[in-house]
Amino acid sequence: MENLRKDWSEIKSNDSWSIFKIMAEFVEGYDKMAKAGPCISIFGSARTKTDQHYYVQTVELAEKIARAGYGVITGGGPGIMEAGNKGAKQGGGTSVGLNIDLPFEQFHNQYIDRDHYLEFDYFFVRKVIFVKYAQAFVIMPGGFGTLDELFEAITLIQTRKIAKRPIVLFGSAFWQGLFDWVKNVQLSEGLISESDLDLFKVTDSTDEALQFIEDFFRSHALSPNF
Repeated sequence: MENLRKDWSEIKSNDSWSIFKIMAEFVEGYDKMAKAGPCISIFGSARTKTDQHYYVQTVELAEKIARAGYGVITGGGPGIMEAGNKGAKQGGGTSVGLNIDLPFEQFHNQYIDRDHYLEFDYFFVRKVIFVKYAQAFVIMPGGFGTLDELFEAITLIQTRKIAKRPIVLFGSAFWQGLFDWVKNVQLSEGLISESDLDLFKVTDSTDEALQFIEDFFRSHALSPNF
């Protein structure tokens, strides 16, 4: 037990120094992203192949977003993230990549602007940067990480920790079952409010997705979220 306490004390001591690394990631992220202009975050799977229709639709939507005057923020990796950055490039817009150091499946894609590339060790720092500078969130099909990012955005808006922002869930075949459960179980048991169902839009149309975002900003100002 004495050795365990000694080891634990050393761990806690080392943890204190990690604060400086965390601060450095925040400082670099805030500094670079403040220069990027209004952006839209696109989340989705790193495993989506280039010939799959969600990849193709992400490129199409990101290009339309860029032509409408917004930058595009992705996680900087392959799959849907690559598609988002590729579309932003094709549309002549800002292409931001917030990469994360992982032991598998994550490498930065070639479509990120050199001056808008960041690499993180900490998921929580990366998520703060995603949310702070996003004027809207587009959620393509993905795995656990995508669901985490989706519900983080919904929770922050629901609890008014950030201002209301458009959330687009792209791909009704993928998302409908989840939100049928949200409605039939969470709502019916009183765990969420009816108005919470208005926080997002499910669509299969890139034009409709962009229109949903543009309609919102006809009556809302563009600004960082906190």
